[in-house]
Amino acid sequence: MANPYDIGLGKTAANYQPLTPLVFLARAAGVHPHHTAVIYGGQRYSYAEFYTRCRRLASALAGHRIGAGGTVSVMLANTPAMLEAHYGVPMAGAVLHTINTRLDAPAVAFMLDHADTAVLIADTEFAPVIREALALARVKPVVIDYADAECGLDGERLGQFDYEAFVASGDPAYAWQMPSDEWNAIALNYTSGTTGNPKGVVYHHRGAHLMCYANTLATGMGQHPVYLWTLPMFHCNGWCFPWSLSLVAGTHVCLRLVRSKAIYDAIAEHQVTHLSGAPFVMACLLNAGEEDRRPFDHRVAFNHAAAPPPAAVLARMDEAGFELTHLYGLTETYGPATLNEWHAAWDELAPEERLAKRIRQGVRYHALEDLTVMDPETMARVPADGDTLGEVMFRGNIVMKGYLKNAEATEAAFAGGWFHSGDLGVMHEDGYIQLKDRSKDIIISGGENISSIELEDVLYKHPAVLAAAVVAKPDAKWGETPCAFIETRPGATVTAEEIIAWCKEKLARYKCPRYVVFTELPKTSTGKIQKFRLREMAKES
Repeated sequence: MANPYDIGLGKTAANYQPLTPLVFLARAAGVHPHHTAVIYGGQRYSYAEFYTRCRRLASALAGHRIGAGGTVSVMLANTPAMLEAHYGVPMAGAVLHTINTRLDAPAVAFMLDHADTAVLIADTEFAPVIREALALARVKPVVIDYADAECGLDGERLGQFDYEAFVASGDPAYAWQMPSDEWNAIALNYTSGTTGNPKGVVYHHRGAHLMCYANTLATGMGQHPVYLWTLPMFHCNGWCFPWSLSLVAGTHVCLRLVRSKAIYDAIAEHQVTHLSGAPFVMACLLNAGEEDRRPFDHRVAFNHAAAPPPAAVLARMDEAGFELTHLYGLTETYGPATLNEWHAAWDELAPEERLAKRIRQGVRYHALEDLTVMDPETMARVPADGDTLGEVMFRGNIVMKGYLKNAEATEAAFAGGWFHSGDLGVMHEDGYIQLKDRSKDIIISGGENISSIELEDVLYKHPAVLAAAVVAKPDAKWGETPCAFIETRPGATVTAEEIIAWCKEKLARYKCPRYVVFTELPKTSTGKIQKFRLREMAKES
């Protein structure tokens, strides 16, 4: 028998529209036209002005025949132009590709070619790298120069157009089109691959739209939050917050450089309510000198990813006025896809028990359909015992479309109907996951698996340790053995022997490092420690 609900009740223009985050800006501009959307130094844009500038950008791009299937690459700092690109590019039907501003010319050239970039919007500060990349690249995009007048930066001009003039040439009432399908690509992000060329991760309008709801819920955003840009917008499209803020008509406070004084000034002057970032941003705040600090009389929500900070850092951040929310995800999941959702009852636990709860990556994001830990070979879920190791896997609408022009890698990533993260973890009895290591970072010493995360957590608790990372060092007897790289606090002194003794007090002896190297840890532009470089250093030490 036919299902009566399937007959004559089809989709129409009246009851079905593709999901896209672009509609949030249109609504904010209509409902809150005079509310401040963007602050950057002395610049202020209301939502009406912000929307108009985005429509002008879309119109100007369309006037140069940039539309469906076209790629607009941008190499920009956290400036208003970067926010405008997040709307104006997809409003023209094109795909936004944000480039890490710390990449070298060969890497940029590879991405421009792989993405078939038609237009490149580039900050003149990065002109030396862009000039070399364009000389190396096969594609010859239209180049638009963005000179940051607010910061007085005006480097070499490489393009055919000035950004402000280009935007001004567009129609302020441009009738941008909804995507024909919510599955259409909205953005392209490249993984920070440590070997070979990076993979191009494709986001769709549907996933970006749903991330906006999830972000505002997960981070406790009410109406009109004030968001400080300490997270690079080139990283997973700023975890989709460039779009999320429009959902709640929030204010973007742009910050070109992450510096302690600038952060404290912004929090105090603009009453910042939210910011995001890696542990590097916490260190920037906590290690600031008195001359850089500014008092503020409100609590600030700090959304942090990467490894959870040690207990001492958590306590200091709380005392400094910050409420921490631990998130976890990957480029392939639009940024954060799990949340350590806190239970009030846990506040009553003993300190060690409370910390054990805090360091877990948590439960699935509101927009994620399923999250689990599996044996990657059998695809069987591991027992929820907090001990059995498996691979963390995701399923849902905030998982990427796939890897651009790389069917083999896409197929492998989605094997068995799940996205394989490459992260190893455990599932606790209450459904919260906890990472133990990247599959490539697990140390196998004498047949025993050693979690670098577990060892790093112990190292971070040492009072002299500012930052720590552990990798495998080849060993003739054991195959591999832990090698700890440590960055000490200013003014602190500690020996390798003291570090090893500290670890032996808290861990089984086989888990402790046999080698300790004191050095400044190499980091990515988003503050993540580059373990591939440490592995190379460990082989040589």
